Amino acid sequence: MFDGKTKALTFSYDDAVTQDQRLIALFNKYGMKATFNLNSGLLGTPGSLVREDVTVAHVKPRPCEIARIYEGHEIAGHTLTHPNLPSLSDEEVVRQVEEDRKALSALAGYEVVGMAYPGGARPLYDERVKELIRRHTGVRYARTTTSTYDFLPQTDLLEFKPSVYHHREWDEMFRLGEEFLRLETDEPRVYYVWGHAYEFDIANTWDRFEQFLRLMAGRDDIAYLTNRQALLGMK
Repeated sequence: MFDGKTKALTFSYDDAVTQDQRLIALFNKYGMKATFNLNSGLLGTPGSLVREDVTVAHVKPRPCEIARIYEGHEIAGHTLTHPNLPSLSDEEVVRQVEEDRKALSALAGYEVVGMAYPGGARPLYDERVKELIRRHTGVRYARTTTSTYDFLPQTDLLEFKPSVYHHREWDEMFRLGEEFLRLETDEPRVYYVWGHAYEFDIANTWDRFEQFLRLMAGRDDIAYLTNRQALLGMK
């Protein structure tokens, strides 16, 4: 159970970009917790992305800023440099995951135990990658990008599937939100939303996301947790 409750809401955001700071301010305003998945080998680098014919900033905060920016939320891994893991050798998979985890643990001031598989080329992971992570790293959960559209428990936390992807599934996110609010259950259920903070800049959907947070906030029957707290029961 989650702090004596059966329902938990958690969020996961990838890449460690400067837009995370605006997002964190929103989470703090509404009493939410989130997990941010960082590429430690790319911290401090400037850049931009073209998504849906829109150029958006993709600027990484500096290592010295990490503890301050993400205070009160969870730092998790996303590999050192965001490669496609199944295309790498065994040794490089372990290096990308474990060295990222160790570097982030040093920056965070606590042991990092989670990650999100880096996107781009498909597949994001396979059984070999999962087994290498399981046997040779300190990672205890790893998020995929496949939406389940439900809140049910999952047994394999090294291929944890989120409930919904906010950027391309706005209507579904709100529909699931209303369903989660109405849900009465004696069994643990987790509503897990993921995305990238820079995506809010593509069509200026910050206000729309704040509307979602306002909808979900302040419920006595919902625990607002980081991924680590929701999936592992760890503080």
